[in-house]
Amino acid sequence: MNYGKQLWLNKKQFDQTKVCELEAKGLVEGELRLSVDEFAFTANNITYAAMGFTLQYWDFFPTGDDQFGIIPVWGFATVAESRHPDIKSGEKLYGYFPMAEELIIKPENVTAMSLVDGAEHRQHLSVIYNQYLRCAVDPIYKIGSEAMQMLLRPLFTTSFLLDDFFSDNNFFAAEQLVLSSASSKTALGMAFGLKANRDARSQDYKIIGLTSPANKDFVESLACYDEVVVYSDLEAIDKTIATAGVDFAGNGELLGRVHSHFADNLKYSCLVGASHWDQRVGMPAELAGPAPEMFFAPSQAEKRTKQWGGAEFQRRLAGQWQDFVGFVDGWMEVENYSGVEDIHALYQQVLSGNVDPTKGYVLSFNKQ
Repeated sequence: MNYGKQLWLNKKQFDQTKVCELEAKGLVEGELRLSVDEFAFTANNITYAAMGFTLQYWDFFPTGDDQFGIIPVWGFATVAESRHPDIKSGEKLYGYFPMAEELIIKPENVTAMSLVDGAEHRQHLSVIYNQYLRCAVDPIYKIGSEAMQMLLRPLFTTSFLLDDFFSDNNFFAAEQLVLSSASSKTALGMAFGLKANRDARSQDYKIIGLTSPANKDFVESLACYDEVVVYSDLEAIDKTIATAGVDFAGNGELLGRVHSHFADNLKYSCLVGASHWDQRVGMPAELAGPAPEMFFAPSQAEKRTKQWGGAEFQRRLAGQWQDFVGFVDGWMEVENYSGVEDIHALYQQVLSGNVDPTKGYVLSFNKQ
């Protein structure tokens, strides 16, 4: 359970928030008290809220309040107190945390590399989110690169799995892939993988990014896409070519335009993000072409983990991760926010969509 200072938000009206402070309880045998050191906050976290009921994101860190919940975040924590025989105080873990100062977990399936929170309320949730990696042996973790890992690892893991999912399905016979919100880091990660792996694949495809006029020059400068198109020019894209759409923004009006333009030549419509949470209402009642399908990254991860084994999955991910970090390190600037007031202000900024794609945000409840 989550303790200390924490940010709660209305599960249906995300701009309504409140700061709570809960006194921590004592540990029982087998539990760990984790001090949440720092965490990243991106548009992807708004997606967790937008899909909170559908994909059960509200269930990870319950508040006991039917109206208000906690958004999960990715970050690092230190074992502040341990009553588990195989885990010592002071160990550093990477994983899924609440926007709170403290979390108490009950480790199960403890290995040299990871452990799983066996808390009863998390049993029905994906093990991918319940797993905590032990930094001392994590192949991706490097001292001094924590910010990049917090900001990019969960997003790039989704990107890696999206690229793998489309390859696994022969790109649904599409000859061009249209990615919305092309400046978002998850879209960039997918485009990066699509381009890097294209020559080794039997199916050729064109990678098209949709973005705002303000971000067009930036997206073009990264050279991840074969073509970058502003939203107003969507209908100029060749609609006679077999196409797959990947929606990262959750903008209902835009999704409707994609379906209307490509119609029967839209071979697959993939929904990934819902960061524009208040614009989904613009989606038409009826869509031309195939019904959109939500991509749930843990399902593809669990499939590949079973096929490849956990170590091989992490090896493949780590191989592409290093290339992507080198690519992003050349243009992304990390900004740090600490204390409840700064966290709340940054949350409202990201919620409004007022985010600079060249920046990454790292937060801590402990004032620096």
